Amino acid sequence: MGIGRTARTLLKVNQKDGFDCPGCAWPEGDERHTAEFCENGAKAVAEEATLRRVTPAFFAAHPVADLAERSGYWLGQQGRITQPVYLPEGGDRYEPVTWERAFAIIAEELTALDSPDEALFYTSGRTSNEAAFLLQLFAREFGTNNLPDCSNMCHESSGSALVETIGIGKGSVSLEDIHQADLIIVAGQNPGTNHPPHAVRPGEGQEGRREDHLGQPAARRAWNGSRTPRPPTACSRAPPSTTSSSRSASAATKPSSASSTN
Repeated sequence: MGIGRTARTLLKVNQKDGFDCPGCAWPEGDERHTAEFCENGAKAVAEEATLRRVTPAFFAAHPVADLAERSGYWLGQQGRITQPVYLPEGGDRYEPVTWERAFAIIAEELTALDSPDEALFYTSGRTSNEAAFLLQLFAREFGTNNLPDCSNMCHESSGSALVETIGIGKGSVSLEDIHQADLIIVAGQNPGTNHPPHAVRPGEGQEGRREDHLGQPAARRAWNGSRTPRPPTACSRAPPSTTSSSRSASAATKPSSASSTN
């Protein structure tokens, strides 16, 4: 992306005059930091905003069997596709098609169904709100509300268990509840590394008032005094060491966290 373009893009992430980070759905409050993103968010934005392009020549050189052996990182680094591609029945590689042909293939498959409810319209968390809105309009006009998304894929099991346990299949607290909590216990999660905004935001303004308990197999560096984004002064300080795999400390020595289902 280049240094200048990267800086301009990242400074727009999760800003009121910018765009939502495609990395996760963690909400932002009224007050925003200059750097309102974490490392995972920066990676997601870099893949979306890359100038690299995947042309038909790429698919001609890489059959499906080859792509299946590649890592997700490698695939993401190749860039954005430049036109629709289609894997015909019995084919061994994706073939470029025109937009007209792509829509015709979709129409052929949908009209061949016995019922609209046999169709499933899936959206990803990387899809924009506008694109997802148009897709659900199309699905409902077609005659079905089969509209699962990434939340179904990630949280179906936990949602089902929550319904049986507490009667609701999603989180029952608000951000304000987390901010005001006197005790937060995290078990089986590592939000300090995997979901940094989750680890940082709840602790703001709560130093010295609350204890946070983290239980996990090994101490994580991300919890030992780090911040995301870290203030410039923190870059010259080594985080305090810990010897216990389960530790308790005040928010003054590490960022706070709350339990997460993701």
